[in-house]
Amino acid sequence: MQIAWCVRKRVNITAVCALLVCVLLSFTLQAQNNIDGLRIWPSPANTRLVFDLSQSPEFSYFTLSNPERLVIDIANASNKFDFSRVDNQSALVKKLRYSTAKNKGAIRVVIELNKKLETTVFSLPPTAPYNDRLVIDLSDDNPAPSFILDAKTASSERDIVVVIDAGHGGEDPGSIGSGGSYEKDVTLSISKYLEALIKYEPGMQAIMTRTGDYYISPNKRPEMARKHKADLLVSIHADAFVTPQPSGASVWVLSMSRANTELGRWMENTEKHSELLGGAAEIIQDTASELYLTQALLDMSMDHSLTTSYDLSRDVIAQLKGITKMHKKVPQAASLAVLTSPDIASILVETGFISNPGEEKNLNNTKHRQKIAQSIFDGIKSHFKRTPPDGSLWARLKKEHRTHQIRSGESLSLVAQRYNVDVDQLKKANNLSTDVVRIGQILTIPQT
Repeated sequence: MQIAWCVRKRVNITAVCALLVCVLLSFTLQAQNNIDGLRIWPSPANTRLVFDLSQSPEFSYFTLSNPERLVIDIANASNKFDFSRVDNQSALVKKLRYSTAKNKGAIRVVIELNKKLETTVFSLPPTAPYNDRLVIDLSDDNPAPSFILDAKTASSERDIVVVIDAGHGGEDPGSIGSGGSYEKDVTLSISKYLEALIKYEPGMQAIMTRTGDYYISPNKRPEMARKHKADLLVSIHADAFVTPQPSGASVWVLSMSRANTELGRWMENTEKHSELLGGAAEIIQDTASELYLTQALLDMSMDHSLTTSYDLSRDVIAQLKGITKMHKKVPQAASLAVLTSPDIASILVETGFISNPGEEKNLNNTKHRQKIAQSIFDGIKSHFKRTPPDGSLWARLKKEHRTHQIRSGESLSLVAQRYNVDVDQLKKANNLSTDVVRIGQILTIPQT
């Protein structure tokens, strides 16, 4: 009887020990930080590497030269992830490999670089659809020259420059449809169609803020438009909402205060969410010494760009409603960073609701994307034909081919006075033998 009790006791102790071992092993495995994935997002002058991790990382890093390397130590992590299976299209990153870490239990990741680069390393908390991340930004201070407008475009016959901004990109997918469609893919496709239309039009030039799948801060996009001396920044997006019912396209301009609709407030929150996905928020500092003069000039410039933006958005809406349902038939306003350039007309086109299953299907249709691009182009062209920028080829052509339709109460002398031309020149340009004109008659205005 006593022997049986002792046996049972020994068995129970053995079971408890085994259980403790399992618990400790389980705790050790749970505590280990695993690399679940790696994404490399190259752009012309920058590359972003994003490590998907199972938990928030403890890390340190340093750089080495001859050859150039960035070395990152991640505490209590596993080196089981295979870097060789990751697609690397970056011109800045040569190779990723493991090395021996200084501290026990840590892993060391070595990023071999093709040249000396500015590096920024930071972690990001979970933000749907991602978990914890470690982000490495590599920046080239001396990139190969990119396209910048030459002296010819600044002459009296310069092109009208339209900067096309494909919303989101890279680490920031934008809104995701129920069918798995990413907004960033839809916007880039439509933007490329629009770029082709504009480049084919004599007297116009198109510049893309991004040409591939990489992230650009919303604050950087208007800076790029200013760098290229743009006449217009048009940002392409696909809308979304918390429910699948809303549908239709809309066009947005900058609001100097709060958004004027619930959807606008949703968009503002979405932009903040995109910044969390894409990286740390940036701080803009104003170091202007002549504060009041600067503010006055900015106010004047902003008033002009807002007026132009609103007029242009109505032209785009007029074209869009011919090929798709409109969620809003008048321009909407919201405080969006991509629209904040004070000296450049800027509009944001929501091409449809990717959160609506029917519109998601349309937005994935090549012909529908082409129609959307054509409508936006037609709206832009209509606006600039009517009010071409000073100094552009279109401005000269309009001046050479000005017309005026006679309205009630107008005479030939009044028309001549309005356009600062001589009455005899006006009569000669229109083959008139007398000063008599009739209501509705269209006169050609000669160049002065």
